[in-house]
Amino acid sequence: MPVPVSAELVIHRRDALALMASTGRSLEDLFAEARHIRIQRTGSVVSYSRKVFIPLTNLCRDRCAYCTFARQPDDPRSHTMSPEEVLAVAEAGRRAGCKEALFSLGDKPEVRYPHYRDWLGRRGFASTVEYLAAMCKRVFEHTGLLPHSNPGAMTAGEIQQLRPVNVSLGMMLESTSLRLLDRGYAHYACPDKVPAVRLATLRAAGEARVAFTSGILIGIGETLEERVDALFALRDVHRQHGHLQEVIVQNFRAKPETQFACHTEPDGLDLARTVALARIILDDEVSVQAPPNLNPGALRLLLDAGINDWGGISPVTLDHINPEHAWPQLLDLKRVTESAGLELRERLPLYPGYLTPTWIPEAFRDRVHNLTSSDGLVERQWEQW
Repeated sequence: MPVPVSAELVIHRRDALALMASTGRSLEDLFAEARHIRIQRTGSVVSYSRKVFIPLTNLCRDRCAYCTFARQPDDPRSHTMSPEEVLAVAEAGRRAGCKEALFSLGDKPEVRYPHYRDWLGRRGFASTVEYLAAMCKRVFEHTGLLPHSNPGAMTAGEIQQLRPVNVSLGMMLESTSLRLLDRGYAHYACPDKVPAVRLATLRAAGEARVAFTSGILIGIGETLEERVDALFALRDVHRQHGHLQEVIVQNFRAKPETQFACHTEPDGLDLARTVALARIILDDEVSVQAPPNLNPGALRLLLDAGINDWGGISPVTLDHINPEHAWPQLLDLKRVTESAGLELRERLPLYPGYLTPTWIPEAFRDRVHNLTSSDGLVERQWEQW
């Protein structure tokens, strides 16, 4: 291994860059250290959240080179869900035993599209975030599902709008690379992907005491140095506010009909190495997750690299961001987790370490208490879908 690491060591950037080059025995040592940190943090538990996915609107003012979720208004596949559609999906999730209502949507489409802005106005809403807040409240009141929203970059005022009606919020940092904003790169013509804008959202969420999920997206043209810098940026903002309950290490997957349709995908070993490095760079209380539906052939490898969470999995809805990649069957995920000597447990959108009045908005406290056992996780129960 290039440098010794431990859960107690403050790792420096130069050491992290050396670890990114790990191969052979050095890579095995890196994975072993990441697993050691996981055991110190969560013991043998690897968690997941049982969710329903609500794609509130797929309109977006950004034009990421790899995205098929965002649509323009003249695309017949563009859609903004009505309140009735939102409730129908949420109710299906409730019947299937889901606890989380995951709202995903494009960034500030009302700024770019006057027709959509008028659509909101006719319904009494001044912005997408205002409409989102109303739908989160409606879903919780009618179904008891706990809302978690990913609306992209947010101002402090928008976070304050969403805070009372969400148990947690999320936004992927993706990268801190300014190069990726240049023409021909992943984030060209994407004002909401400017790193300073994303980091300002992360800081505002911390100041508002919102339990938050963020992460990096690897393989979109960043250098290894830039990848490491993004992980350190997440570590630093968490150390300021203590609010990053989870960091996702997500791998780019090429999609037809995008500028990056022929762009090379990172392989499973590259992802696993980055996962292990994230586990070492980030503070121990931050969970590290990688999406199982994007990596069906690398599940054991990701466990060996130190993840302690599989993210949200739905028995009802597609992953609308990556609809071509089906969720794993829960019992299959249980089997692979147990094959690594670990236990799969269901959690809420709030991790056990955040189940205090500081982090839980008042409206959700009784519901959260009723859904969790003494260890902060959902009671053990198994159902196949």
